Amino acid sequence: MKRRSMILCLFAAGMACTVHAQVGSIPKGIPSLDHVFVIMMENHAYGQVIGNPNMPFVNKYAKTANLAENYFAVGHPSLTNYLEIVGGSNFGIRDDNSPDWHDSTCMPNIMSATVNLETTTTPICPIYGTGTDAATPVIDLSNETTGPPGVIDIDGSLGYAANPNTVGMTIADELVAAGLSWKSYQEDLPPTGADGVNNADGFFSNLDDLATALPGEAQTQSNLVALYAVKHNPFVYFESVQEGLDPQLSLRRVADFEGAKGLYADLASGHLPSFSFVVPNQCNDQHGRGNAGPACEFDPNDNGTLQGLNPGLMYRGDVMVQTLVTAIHKSRVWQEGKTAIVVVWDENDYSISPTSNKVALTVDTNYGTHGVKSQNFYDSFSLTESIEAGFGLPCLNHACDSSSQVMSDLFAAGP
Repeated sequence: MKRRSMILCLFAAGMACTVHAQVGSIPKGIPSLDHVFVIMMENHAYGQVIGNPNMPFVNKYAKTANLAENYFAVGHPSLTNYLEIVGGSNFGIRDDNSPDWHDSTCMPNIMSATVNLETTTTPICPIYGTGTDAATPVIDLSNETTGPPGVIDIDGSLGYAANPNTVGMTIADELVAAGLSWKSYQEDLPPTGADGVNNADGFFSNLDDLATALPGEAQTQSNLVALYAVKHNPFVYFESVQEGLDPQLSLRRVADFEGAKGLYADLASGHLPSFSFVVPNQCNDQHGRGNAGPACEFDPNDNGTLQGLNPGLMYRGDVMVQTLVTAIHKSRVWQEGKTAIVVVWDENDYSISPTSNKVALTVDTNYGTHGVKSQNFYDSFSLTESIEAGFGLPCLNHACDSSSQVMSDLFAAGP
């Protein structure tokens, strides 16, 4: 309870709290929004998506919605980017490890001043409190590669120093404190929900003993197709969500695409949260798996260009985006108030120098300007700040940096 009280203090009083964490002022420049959908796609550069003939819907959509032509992910690998979008920080985590579920004795990275790199195998402590996150170097020589030429974490010229005032919370904490709502929609969660689940195929998960569940079954955990991956569900890494002292800030807010409380049911009923974080499974988000058939195979050569991609995987992702956007457009929320759909790729995997971490991002609204092609520099923290501005929430962590700019042209109310 003490930890939760500290988070509420940080949100409600900002700089007046005794802990000087980075919860700043409410950003300006975005119209007041009623609903925001963020659809997360995976592991492909801007030039692998825009102009790809195997992605006809996304490329048509990028012309009719608004397109960021100069948007960059911040860092690698996947989990880092997801955390940065929902919390404005990597929280000292630069790997894809699973949570150390419900471990009250474990000290978060920001409080222990440690950094999880790709070589780290230990689970990630539940995130809370305040402290220092990990720096994002201009050229990274120590995480996904060692030595030159290195990995470009952003654009090859920008980096972020470690923030000593990092606060361990996300936009979910802010929304609940402001009386608003959120949900993390994760395709192919098991029916039992998200608690303790690191990987799942929509029915079985890492928590199941397949031999016991299905006597005589030859499949084992090593054969499990990891369609759902916890590394793509950033909210569950936070203590507030794991412990769920408030039902509105808990694992109850994580749902599948299917089912009575799933994404498609919510869209059909028109009863949706203020903020929807929408993550397709690892075949439909273009991440790929090595054991899920030809249309989900990993790209043979992911070098940031169109050459070497798996065309089936790219087309599968295109169909998924079309399915989701169409369902949102048909929902009642698209006819009422102000609603925005953001489709964004998490990172350019891997952006070995001189290839940058430039990825595609579109913003589609049921109001205002369309067809914008923005040349403004934006990154993951710009997206965090823009969502906060739309909901009237204070900026968090690096979203408060003076270099972070809201995407006013992409969310514009009109000319």
